[in-house]
Amino acid sequence: MTFATIRRQALAAAGAAMIGAVMGTGALAGPVADKIGHTDPAKYRPLTGVHAGAGDMAFAPLLGADALSTNLIFVHRGVIAAKSGIGQHFHNQCEEMFVILDGDAEFTIDGRTAIVKGPAAVPDRMGHAHGIYNPGDRPLQWLNINVGMTKAYDNFDLGDPRVGAAIDPIPQFIAMRLDRSLLRPSVALDGGQGTVMYRRALDPAVFTTPWSFVDHLLLPAGTSVGSAAKAGMSEVYYVVGGQGEMTIAGETVTVRTGDAVPVDVDQARSIRQTGAAPLEFMVIGIAKDLAAKAAYAATMARRPR
Repeated sequence: MTFATIRRQALAAAGAAMIGAVMGTGALAGPVADKIGHTDPAKYRPLTGVHAGAGDMAFAPLLGADALSTNLIFVHRGVIAAKSGIGQHFHNQCEEMFVILDGDAEFTIDGRTAIVKGPAAVPDRMGHAHGIYNPGDRPLQWLNINVGMTKAYDNFDLGDPRVGAAIDPIPQFIAMRLDRSLLRPSVALDGGQGTVMYRRALDPAVFTTPWSFVDHLLLPAGTSVGSAAKAGMSEVYYVVGGQGEMTIAGETVTVRTGDAVPVDVDQARSIRQTGAAPLEFMVIGIAKDLAAKAAYAATMARRPR
């Protein structure tokens, strides 16, 4: 089974599931617990030559287009084998972000390649080309997020595996690292308890679709984030590490490393750390449309820095 076939099947299933969406609030039907994507390497599907890339990888969907009423298309989780990658390709109606949770990778944007040390992410804006290659001797833990102008996925492959590409000493593209040393303390965030650590890693200007931000959030032992909703905004909380509880639209669920948790438009969420280790998230924000994104960006611009 090819990569394209797997993706078509996943998107078709998501489209069928969206028929059951609840009208009015825009939130999709069903318990929150049933919507959470859980990382399970046993469910990964092996693939070769993804977008004409080198070698092998394996992946499985965590969230599909049915997870949110906004234009999230998917969240995928997998591994890129040693000396393997995803070939350079375009997206003209959607944008992606490859994430490496460990190790180093050669990221390419528009034919320029640089090594980015993980945990890190490189967004690919709509209408640009990207690829990734693992030059090392062990697999890399990989995550991919895709958001579109609609819920339709598109790609145009260049047949370029980027093996042996010239390496720029400084990346000539936007990149971010999940670096805890860059986080800043936030006391009683959204009315929660204690001091959590937070950073806006990528702001609305980075993206051209309704994709609006990427945040990095860390909850030390005994802390929490209070209940709040961002107007016109949905979110995906990917658990980088730790364990905790999230209450979403009044339903409390346990979350742990490798979970992807969808929070739809106008749904309030709160978070509590419960495990032995700090609870760490990468948070993806997706507005319901470009007007809602512009309104959100304007609100952020007016906040004191």
